[in-house]
Amino acid sequence: MKSKSTSATLLAASIAMGSASVGVQADAQAQQVSFNYEQVEGVNIFYREAGSPDAPTVVMLHGYAASSYMWRNVITALADDYHVIALDLPAFGFTESPKGTEYDYTFANLANTVDQFLDQKGIASFAIAVHDYGAPVGWRLAVKHPDRVTAIISQNGNAYEEGLADGWAPIKKYWKEPSTENREALNDFPTAASIKWQYIEGVPDTSKVAPDGYTLEGLHVSKPGMADIQLDLLLDYASNVAQYPEYQEYFRKYQPALLAVWGKNDPFFSPEGAEAWKRDIPDAEVHFFDTGHFALETHQAEIIPVIKEFLDRNLK
Repeated sequence: MKSKSTSATLLAASIAMGSASVGVQADAQAQQVSFNYEQVEGVNIFYREAGSPDAPTVVMLHGYAASSYMWRNVITALADDYHVIALDLPAFGFTESPKGTEYDYTFANLANTVDQFLDQKGIASFAIAVHDYGAPVGWRLAVKHPDRVTAIISQNGNAYEEGLADGWAPIKKYWKEPSTENREALNDFPTAASIKWQYIEGVPDTSKVAPDGYTLEGLHVSKPGMADIQLDLLLDYASNVAQYPEYQEYFRKYQPALLAVWGKNDPFFSPEGAEAWKRDIPDAEVHFFDTGHFALETHQAEIIPVIKEFLDRNLK
């Protein structure tokens, strides 16, 4: 027969194990990602969501050529403490987008669609995490709603002309003269081969780049009509550069908490673009990693803790 003290010890251990089990279940629920759609006028937005809606919200905006999939590990890492939403922009990922004749594929309109999405979701206050094309969408939201943006994380999402690296040379020629000839010279841009190149260029050890991302996006860009939509967006990117001074004025005036986590070997966005934030936001935090455009694909183990610590200091 067990003594009373032994029974008490076993009971305490049982309670402790039960509490631990409840804690594990709570953590699992917080990290559980749901996959949903939200109809925003003519666009059926696909999005990933995790964490408690009562927690501070982080909205994640991907770039080219990516989708909300690029944030997959960041989402689960943050979901214990934050409400995380990562959506696929129109013409990307699993979002069901209209044909080019039925939707205005410009960055201004992408921002309008995301703005409406957030309104429909009842999200009135949020941090933004941006990459590449997601950056000018996020900057437009911040300029329009400066009181709503609580913090900014940029993973190679540019806002300064000095950040435009040599990879933009043929694109700038297209901006200056949007002729058929200059457009056709960029026909290899929206292709599976070009997308794979963007994922591995500047990466010292390409074995660290999983094929899932570039394969998914390569299949997507191969859909009928998608290449033309991507070339239209590429042409309209000039509108973002024209608005850089407006975005920079926002940074100077509102001094948002800003973290830049940057692949320093990016063929499109150079480190100078990240360093430039310190002119307008002296307290901006800038971290460089020895990788390319998709820094999270190779350096998530280093970058995610930096993001988490930044949010914990600025949102909690």
